[in-house]
Amino acid sequence: MEMPYIPKFTLSAKAVRLTMEIAAALERYKIIMEGPDGVRLRKLNHVRTVRGTTAIEGNTLTESEVTDIIAGKRVAGSKREIAEVKNAHRAYSLIAKFDSLSSKDLLKAHGIMTAGLVESPGEWRKCNVGVFNSIGKVMHSAPNWDQVPFLMKDLFAWLKRSKDVPLIKSCVFHYAFETIHPFPDGNGRMGRFWQTVILGKWNKLFFAAPIENIVFSHQKQYYRALHSSQVKEDATAFIEFMLEMILRTIKAKGVLISEGGKKKVVSKGGKKTVECILELVRENSRITFAEMVARLNISRSAIQKHIARLKDEQRLRRVGPDKGGCWEVV
Repeated sequence: MEMPYIPKFTLSAKAVRLTMEIAAALERYKIIMEGPDGVRLRKLNHVRTVRGTTAIEGNTLTESEVTDIIAGKRVAGSKREIAEVKNAHRAYSLIAKFDSLSSKDLLKAHGIMTAGLVESPGEWRKCNVGVFNSIGKVMHSAPNWDQVPFLMKDLFAWLKRSKDVPLIKSCVFHYAFETIHPFPDGNGRMGRFWQTVILGKWNKLFFAAPIENIVFSHQKQYYRALHSSQVKEDATAFIEFMLEMILRTIKAKGVLISEGGKKKVVSKGGKKTVECILELVRENSRITFAEMVARLNISRSAIQKHIARLKDEQRLRRVGPDKGGCWEVV
């Protein structure tokens, strides 16, 4: 009798600790999301999620441009990048309707996420693929295309019968999905998307948690953890990384509130503007001045003054050009 498929991983002490911290942080996150500013926060987090998951794949549109696209406004950008944002917006808008245990629903979601971007949206790949780094080195060779339907069937069967907590199962599924690489394109977006589907079915608060945006801010570590797990054929390192990203997301200190009709960022302990700027940069290393203005509700010149001070104190530096570069907290 053939043994059922079980992805290899160890439930480490670190993973157990992180799941406990996440469970505790969710209670505080619930209070925030059910508060008077909950609706605005959900909208903002939706924008961050869409921007984050597309930016990881190389989309250069900023948070403010993504906001405009979702609002139906015209922006200057390539047709493909705009289509990626529109597709992701539609998919995440429908996320609560997908069954996390249904491979058919996953195919439907891929069809939405990649509509007009690939030849066969919503279909398993019919070609062999590999993952390459920036210099063309093969980082991962995916299984042959004819194995994909059977591997995905086994993965969903494991997801259905596994007794592990959803936090762990969602990370393992994400890892195994990326390892199978079932589509010719859109695997990264779909792996992150389906992890949120799994988490959201367990606790709907995750549908409004911009995990993808935090992952974008730690993009190199994300790929490093995934590659390390794939080399070892053991998901443990990736589980620990993703749990850290989930915890960072729901413990984010900057929360938009409304006072007298104005928006501003309030941080724990009444932190100063420079600390708020550093928090925004840690959250999104490619944040623009316009996005800082919108988040902090202060003038561009004031932000530039604070950033100049942070640079002088060697607490913040710019890596690369003004357009296309990123911030780095020292």
